[in-house]
Amino acid sequence: MRSDIEIARAAKLKPIAEIAGAIGVPEDALNPYGRWIAKIEPEFLRQAADERPDGRLILVTAINPTPAGEGKTPALLHGGPFARPGSP
Repeated sequence: MRSDIEIARAAKLKPIAEIAGAIGVPEDALNPYGRWIAKIEPEFLRQAADERPDGRLILVTAINPTPAGEGKTPALLHGGPFARPGSP
């Protein structure tokens, strides 16, 4: 079995604009931090929430894997894009 670092090094990164486009986020709604990372403009998130009320936002709040590969902490927020964790 390959190690985490071997898998990571073998992965081929895609530009964040390409990934965003694949899920319907236009480039003008991105605030890029280099080629691989970006934040989405809050206005686009509000508009998307109005157009797609059944959508869900998943935030990865921490990535600190242990040697066993554990440690990823996803947080699923139900409700609007600015819902608080634990809110109904």
